[in-house]
Amino acid sequence: MNPRDKGFTLVELIIVVAIIAIIAAISIPNLVRAKISANEAAAIQSLRALVSAQDIFRNTQGLGRYGTLAELRDAVPPCVDPALGSGICSGYTVSDTGVPGSDTWAAVAVPNSAGFTGNRGFYVDQSGLIRYTNDGSPPDTSSPEIGG
Repeated sequence: MNPRDKGFTLVELIIVVAIIAIIAAISIPNLVRAKISANEAAAIQSLRALVSAQDIFRNTQGLGRYGTLAELRDAVPPCVDPALGSGICSGYTVSDTGVPGSDTWAAVAVPNSAGFTGNRGFYVDQSGLIRYTNDGSPPDTSSPEIGG
């Protein structure tokens, strides 16, 4: 056996690299879309949890008023997960938009990087209806509701 017959030729290696590049080009956009969908689902679920947490806080510790994210996080026992109470949610930033200490509240969740961590922005208030925008901007009460 000739020692030069061992291994792959340059042409064979180029073909393998080209095939790997084609597979990556096909699969990476699908992975990004899947990650965006997962982040959006997590943001919606976090806002739903926030609706429940606000009701619990108002009826147990808030003396009839709603709390801020920090109050919900620091309550004993905590009403929300510490990450959500800090405004962090799987590629989204959640923030209070209501008036602290009032009988109303609102929160928005917007993607940290529109088009990469999420496409839609979300809004919820004491009504429990989650509203959205398709461009990642902060929605408000005039935005369409999910499922509506």
